[in-house]
Amino acid sequence: MTAIAVRPPAAAQGSRTAAEIGRRRHRYLLWALLVLTAILYLADLGRNGWANDFYAAAVQAGTRSWKAFFFGSFDAANFVTVDKTPAFLWPMELSARLFGLNSWSMLVPQALEGVGSVALLYSAVRRWHGPWAALLAGLTLAVTPVAALMFRFNNPDALMVLLITAAAYATVRAIESGRTRWLVLAGTLLGFGFLAKMLEAFLVLPAFGLAYLFAGPRRWSERLLQSLAGLAAVVVAAGWWVAAVMLTPAADRPYVGGSTNDSILQLAIGYNGLGRIDGNETGSVGFSGGHGVTGSHAGKPTFSGSPALERLFAGGHRFGGGAGFSGSSGLGRLFAADMGGQISWLLPAALIGIIALLWLGWHARRLRNAPAEAGQSPNADLASVLIWGGWLLITGLVFSFMAGIIHPYYTIALAPAIGALVGISAVRLWDASKAVAAARYWLAAGAAVTAVWSFLLLDRSPAWLPALRYAILVAGLAVAVVIAVAPRLGELAGTPARRRALAGIAAVAVLAGPFAYTLDTIRTSHTGALPSAGPTVAAAFGPGGRAGHFARPGTGPAGFGRPGTGGLGAGAPGINAEGFSGPHGAFAGRGFGKGLSGGFGGGFGGGLGGSTTVSAALTKLLEHDASRYTWVAATVGSESAAPLQLATRDPVMSIGGFNGTDPAPSLRQFERYVAEHKIHYFVGANAHSFGGGSGDASAISKWVTSHFKAETTGGETVYNLTEPVSS
Repeated sequence: MTAIAVRPPAAAQGSRTAAEIGRRRHRYLLWALLVLTAILYLADLGRNGWANDFYAAAVQAGTRSWKAFFFGSFDAANFVTVDKTPAFLWPMELSARLFGLNSWSMLVPQALEGVGSVALLYSAVRRWHGPWAALLAGLTLAVTPVAALMFRFNNPDALMVLLITAAAYATVRAIESGRTRWLVLAGTLLGFGFLAKMLEAFLVLPAFGLAYLFAGPRRWSERLLQSLAGLAAVVVAAGWWVAAVMLTPAADRPYVGGSTNDSILQLAIGYNGLGRIDGNETGSVGFSGGHGVTGSHAGKPTFSGSPALERLFAGGHRFGGGAGFSGSSGLGRLFAADMGGQISWLLPAALIGIIALLWLGWHARRLRNAPAEAGQSPNADLASVLIWGGWLLITGLVFSFMAGIIHPYYTIALAPAIGALVGISAVRLWDASKAVAAARYWLAAGAAVTAVWSFLLLDRSPAWLPALRYAILVAGLAVAVVIAVAPRLGELAGTPARRRALAGIAAVAVLAGPFAYTLDTIRTSHTGALPSAGPTVAAAFGPGGRAGHFARPGTGPAGFGRPGTGGLGAGAPGINAEGFSGPHGAFAGRGFGKGLSGGFGGGFGGGLGGSTTVSAALTKLLEHDASRYTWVAATVGSESAAPLQLATRDPVMSIGGFNGTDPAPSLRQFERYVAEHKIHYFVGANAHSFGGGSGDASAISKWVTSHFKAETTGGETVYNLTEPVSS
């Protein structure tokens, strides 16, 4: 199969002077795009504080210990890891080592990863489809609300998206040149993406592989061998760290957080892998006994020892594929209340773009006699569909039908593909519309559908910028009509200035909605494990939707949310700044309750990994004689341990890992640590923290409360483990 023939930019077909002017203009526009992106992602970045306490504590640990850096330990004493592979932490930890640990040094690498993603997307799209398509693709990614959210946050998604976008660029280069090294680079980047967020990075692998097998310039047998070389690079790039963990004796490394048997493979393939798809999430939240989830694989989890969680889940809400965090599974999930405003603004246009590009590719013979601008090789259109359309469809369908845990911010993985498809299809159809009438109708359909969908998304927040949705609807529909009837108006045969004006109005109409959401996102504080972009969403509709009020992330001090703004829908207890409340009492345990605001699906401000404030009195107590102990304190669950560790800058043992459900340490191990004076304090029984602790964690809590005297410091119950009751 012949290599893809790429249309030269129109300016290059004129004089050298005109070509140089065109290249210079596009360079300026590219730099303007990157500066805009940097401003969006870096502006007032410190307002997010520690963002997700859980990962911020791991960053702090990595600045204190290279062993913690390598394994992704939660604490510098290397007791337990976070429940992810650690590569996403490494840029933040290196930055904090260089500039000191603070919110900015931690979050700036995430923002720069966003700028890099936009630059790489521009470069990938430009090679086949020119600078205008590339600029539109990059701008679409930059103003996607969930992108602005996550590139300003310390979750794993930022680095994963950067690496996947870089792999897409390498795949484009491989298809152009037929060189194996580009496929090996693409495989290496995807393998490293696994080290950032495990199997989610591999969702694009079939799309990239098929694109090269279909459009690569070499013989079929050679393309197959090259693809195997790329696949081998994936295994090596992902497997070296996994092998290092497996080959290190358990006594010489931290416990693998989120697993039930201290196995990185179980974590990657089970809880963080296939378990997310089928709901059988054995690991961090899949457990039984004690205070925690039981029967979590039967569809609706039940909780023992936590009446508040019993009430929560009795109302039909679950932390996985049900209506708990991300709407009901199905084709409508990406458009429903939880995810719609995060990612779906241009999703209908991207899907129309896939069909339009296929149409352009298969009907390329009809365009041979058209002007040169419409003379794109059909292979470029079809290969683009395989790369970007395959990325979007595979990842989108997995997200739509996952039965396990999925959060709205996961949808950032779709943003580069949507941007590429919108940019490519809009410019290709615009070029083709001068010769083929049907291209105008595809273009008009994309503009009209986007305007209508933007109106509906904005209408979910009726009190927020009410005039914007009507302006977008009117402008978008007007542009669509003009495009559809352009020959009658003489528009497309008119002056270039008129065409540019129409294109500019169209771009503003389709991007105004997500841009407004993005501006709202960057001026709002986001903390906790469940951030969400944009304003309050007051209604849900369409397939996968659910009724109820879903609150925005908190904006108050230390990430606390707006009290009383949220709820979980009919029949469910509300959540306010004090925790769960309902007719049968309250649930305000120290990791989960404090700082929560809003309902599931709309984001949280603090709590569950948010910026929980630790009193000065408690901090001073824990810091006393800290150098004499391996851990200044121990407590059940990482959401309880993280604020203590960030406040003291000293290791705090997270008993049972993230949710207090991991079988580490055992009661006997904990007793030995106490006897050896390795742990100074135990903070709070935390029977009502998220998950509540189970099994070993519950036994440890009971042992501490029966052998050591409780005292209250800074509003927290503290046990001095060096002073047993018997003494």
